[in-house]
Amino acid sequence: MSDKQDQDKAEDFKRATASTLRAMAHTTDVQIAYQPGPSGLTGRRARLPAPSRALATPEVARMRAAADAIALRLRYHDDSLHSARSPQSHEAKEVFDALEQARVEVVGAEFMAGVAANLRHQLGEQYSEQGLELVASREQIPLATALSLLAREKMDPTSVPDSAKRTLDLWRGTLGREGEAALNELASSREHQADFITAARKLLAAVNLAEGEAEPGRDDDSNQEVESGEQSLRKDSAEDSQGDLQHDDTEQAGTPERDEAEEAAQTVEDDESPDDSSADDGEAPAGPQQRRSPPLGNDKAGYHAFTRAYDEEVAAEELCDPDELGRLRMQLDQQLQHLQALVSKLANRLQRRLLAQQTRAWEFDLEEGLLDPARLSRVVADPLLALTYKRERDTDFRDTVVTLLVDNSGSMRGRPITVAAMCGDILARTLERCAVKVEVLGFTTRAWKGGQSREAWLQAGKPDHPGRLNDLRHIIYKAADQPWRRARKNLGLMLREGLLKENIDGEALFWAYRRLLNRPEHRRILMVISDGAPVDDSTLSVNPGNYLERHLRDVIRDIEARNAVELVAIGIGHDVTRYYRRAVTIVDAEELGGTMMRKLTELFDEDEAAAWSRFASRQASLVA
Repeated sequence: MSDKQDQDKAEDFKRATASTLRAMAHTTDVQIAYQPGPSGLTGRRARLPAPSRALATPEVARMRAAADAIALRLRYHDDSLHSARSPQSHEAKEVFDALEQARVEVVGAEFMAGVAANLRHQLGEQYSEQGLELVASREQIPLATALSLLAREKMDPTSVPDSAKRTLDLWRGTLGREGEAALNELASSREHQADFITAARKLLAAVNLAEGEAEPGRDDDSNQEVESGEQSLRKDSAEDSQGDLQHDDTEQAGTPERDEAEEAAQTVEDDESPDDSSADDGEAPAGPQQRRSPPLGNDKAGYHAFTRAYDEEVAAEELCDPDELGRLRMQLDQQLQHLQALVSKLANRLQRRLLAQQTRAWEFDLEEGLLDPARLSRVVADPLLALTYKRERDTDFRDTVVTLLVDNSGSMRGRPITVAAMCGDILARTLERCAVKVEVLGFTTRAWKGGQSREAWLQAGKPDHPGRLNDLRHIIYKAADQPWRRARKNLGLMLREGLLKENIDGEALFWAYRRLLNRPEHRRILMVISDGAPVDDSTLSVNPGNYLERHLRDVIRDIEARNAVELVAIGIGHDVTRYYRRAVTIVDAEELGGTMMRKLTELFDEDEAAAWSRFASRQASLVA
């Protein structure tokens, strides 16, 4: 089949998909765009992944399932009602959104067998990619995934794919009486969104999420006095601390998960005598622990880890098989085609700056060295003339290594981590051409809610002041001595579902710093990309609220004071200038590529200026 026929076939498929989506949604007032990246719905604008000309069978199935899911959400979902009663913390909102998506898919596919099959197949593929068939404990499963599966099973057992059966076996019967009652209420109210939201908030309460207090004190039947998300976030503590409620209402901007951690840290820092009654009084059967703020005086031992036995430093290729890495890399290339030109242009500008600093300088008319072709005529005229050689002169450009440390936390999911992966790829390729070594590192945790470290702490009887209480995962996407062509596929791993969990920035920064100190290069640059303050629910539930943030500040202060490594940070939607001396904050992930290149250009321009200053001083001394 010719290229034109392939293109016509793809266009026909896109038109058919758009028509089907509008028909299922019972509306023509929806814009449909085919773009690289994941599918989604923003207002009345639907985004579907751009199909390739080949239109392979798996690709067709994925597009149909994505279109079906969007159509059902448009038809059965009231966004204003959902937003008004949505919780504010990041993890609770994830659960809330996942439950609603499960509801619209179950309700919409009830009398459409083809749609039900599309959605079940797509869901099965997603869960297989996340490795849900291989999990060994509940802590390895994201809470939103587990609860939405339990809800699906209650609403329609046939909607659950086989790949999710292991997850259901691990979680079934673990939510207690209130949780099971909430699940039953979800199933009975699936046809009515308002009643379903009431049941969903009861489920949040049953698993001890921060927004669990939304159950009491609300008139769910009228829907006319819906509490704001900011007030419900602190409702259970309003009677004890009205002043804290006022503070929370004025600070609920930006990323909710990050803001919650920052507020907890600020509460501890501002309070001269925190309440001693905030000690951990038990492990919840499921869900995240509410963050409490023990007195700072309790943390006498300083920052430490309860155990490091379960931490891992792992190469990217060890976390994924080669075939999946290749698929993820292809997905990365497809999603970011429109950014490639812009970032490549900036990368080429950086490359020209670097190569200009490495311009070769030669000494001529020497008696030994390399034969100078420009002076071969002298040899012809006078064979005995010896001054026909040249030698390259040493330059002031120093050997350099650049480390890119990328936050792999769950809040980076989606566009931020995709853009970060592409920028790391282009940065490595660009600097390698200029003989500058580059390594790309990532940091996250092995599990949600503490993993094996927390289990060890529980088995030890919950000793006081356990310190860091989660299993670290530090990932090497590209080592400094590894050629870019060999590490190219590894960067696609950042797009893998289930990889991104929680972030403990201080230890990750120190890890990257130690790696740089072991390098032989004279100049070492460490660039950190993050979208928020360090957050780990397991650690913060039994330590002061600013425990991780304070350690991050200490590590940054030590690194900047020693001057062995040049440290620069880029914050995505988060003000990192309050942590790092040399930092910049961007609002949109799309700005990341340009900002990275500009910051590196500034660093190398400073080096170039210093080199010229040294050269001028040396020349002046020679003239004198």
